[in-house]
Amino acid sequence: MNDRLLRAVRREPLTTTPVWFMRQAGRSLPRYHDLKGNRDLLEVTRDPELAAEITMLPLEYFPVDGAVLYADISTVFVGAGIDVKIEKGLGPVLPRPYDNAKAIRSLEPFDPNETLDFVMETLKILRRRLEVPILGFIGAPFTLMTYMVESPRTRERAGTKAFMWREPELWDQLMSYWSEQLIRFAAAQFDAGASVIQIFDSWAGSLKPADYRRSVLPYTRRILQALREREIPTINFATGNPSLLPLLAEAGGDVIGLDWRVEIDEGWKAVGRHRAVQGNLDPVSLLAGREVALDRTAEILRAVGGRPGHIFNVGHGLLPQTDHEVVRAVVDFVHSVDLEELRAESAT
Repeated sequence: MNDRLLRAVRREPLTTTPVWFMRQAGRSLPRYHDLKGNRDLLEVTRDPELAAEITMLPLEYFPVDGAVLYADISTVFVGAGIDVKIEKGLGPVLPRPYDNAKAIRSLEPFDPNETLDFVMETLKILRRRLEVPILGFIGAPFTLMTYMVESPRTRERAGTKAFMWREPELWDQLMSYWSEQLIRFAAAQFDAGASVIQIFDSWAGSLKPADYRRSVLPYTRRILQALREREIPTINFATGNPSLLPLLAEAGGDVIGLDWRVEIDEGWKAVGRHRAVQGNLDPVSLLAGREVALDRTAEILRAVGGRPGHIFNVGHGLLPQTDHEVVRAVVDFVHSVDLEELRAESAT
């Protein structure tokens, strides 16, 4: 079993940096379209054999140290009995907004082992077949709200933020509901075979720190504390606003994900040296060619200096037009860098 990623989560000294990529099992891989065909993402996730095959697909192209479950953050809506659809250019779209007391009261608790059994079956297949850790994931409550409160969502998340400010009691009910369901969903993924759970707050960057602290942090912290009590390793990731990093650390997580908008050493200082970090190559650099991508990768590794607790990743997802051969070159380079030598250089 390749356990480099898990050892990095625990901040153990390593000789090689572990690496995986958000959206690594997606449109940038030539065989992806052949496997997926015309089916949408949510349809594929309901086919455990196919979802497992796509999850494993990146390992045919580059030797990453982890496989991320092929699913979507909106998959949890299926568990709640919501007829969510993924529409091109819009993302997840719900049949109605959940922006009033009646709609929110209609939501009922659910057992993810029953209503999302296909996800658990995919994880069990992967656990049997893979020699690298499996990363499960959940969408953070705020990001889920951007699809629930306004559907389809606006680019500025205007409807979500206005509801958050205008209806604090309803906001609390909705966020509390999802916090509890996400704890169950994450724990079920771990029990089924995931080794680490990443929480994605893809749209939290639209908030200023005071709003994040007041209206988001308590719920994310509730989730991460519950998973910590169950000894489930976690990665807390948000993008788009480096000023939120100290608050992300306050919310919790064994690892804090850093996007490319902050230098990695500055980001690590902001979240605390006692935590591991993940990141933070700008995914666009992979489009600039092999030489640029390797130069940017080397900059990140030099800045880290071999410090224990670093997982190499892009700052937020491989882009569809990414050349998988450039990705392979980056992975091979990351694995070739001797961390003991880097630590010795940093100490002089």
